[in-house]
Amino acid sequence: MINKDNTIYQQIQQAKLENRKLLAILLDPDKIVFDKLDSLILKINESPATHVFIGGSIVKNNIIDDLILKIREKCTLPLVLFPGNPSQISDQADAILFLSLLSGRNPDFLIEYQVKAAPILKKTKLEILSTGYILVESGNETAVAIVSKTKPMDRENNNLVLATAQAGEMLGSKLIYLEAGSGAKKSIPLKMIDLVSKNIGIPLIVGGGIVSLQGIQNAYDAGADLVVIGTAFESDFNFFKTNHDDQHDALELVNNENN
Repeated sequence: MINKDNTIYQQIQQAKLENRKLLAILLDPDKIVFDKLDSLILKINESPATHVFIGGSIVKNNIIDDLILKIREKCTLPLVLFPGNPSQISDQADAILFLSLLSGRNPDFLIEYQVKAAPILKKTKLEILSTGYILVESGNETAVAIVSKTKPMDRENNNLVLATAQAGEMLGSKLIYLEAGSGAKKSIPLKMIDLVSKNIGIPLIVGGGIVSLQGIQNAYDAGADLVVIGTAFESDFNFFKTNHDDQHDALELVNNENN
C-alpha cells in the first residue's frame, strides 16, 4: 500500500517499481454539468481510478476552483491539474502536470507558457510534476493539435518518438506522456508504448483514444505505468461497470489500495 505521506510523484515512482498500474480519469471543466456532479463523483469513487486529472486544451469557463473544491468534498483521490495554458492553474489542486510539448516546435508550448506560469506556481503549494508531453498522430485532428498549432508525430516512427521521450528525460522531465488526443480515433500504438517504456527510466503516462477496459489493459501490458481515460468516461459515467460485465478480468493490475 502506498504511503499517503509521500509526494504524488513518489507514489507514482513506487507504483512503477512494484508494477502496480495507475489510472487517471480526466475531467474537462467545459464538459462538466454541475447538476450531475454528485453522480459523477460517486462513479469516480466506485471506479478503479487512482488519480483525477482536471483540465483541457481550451477551457472557456472559469469554474476550475469551484469544481476542485466540490470534488474534494467527496473524493479523496489526488487532484492533478492538466492545463492547456496558465489560466487553468488553481491552487486548490494537489499537483500540476508542468507540460512541455516536446513533439512540436511551437515555442509557446515548449517554454513560453511555462515561463508565464512559473511566477504563479511559486505562489502556490502545488506539487510540480515536470512532464514531457508527446502528441502522436491518431487518425483525426485533435483539440491539442489545433490549439497548439503543432503537427503530431508519425505513429509509425517509433524511433523518433523514443528519441523525443529520451530527450525529455535527459532534460529533466519526471514523467513522459504519450498522447493521442481527446476523442482520438486511434490510441497510441502498443509497439510504441513497449519501446518507450523499455528505454526510459521514468514513469510513462499514456492517454487518448482508449475506449474500453481491454484497451486500458493492453496499454498496461505494453508498459504504460499510468493510463488516462477521458472521453469514454465523459460519455458514460457507468463506463467501468458497463464494460466490467463483459470484461471482468480487465484492469486486474489496478490496485484499489491506491484510493
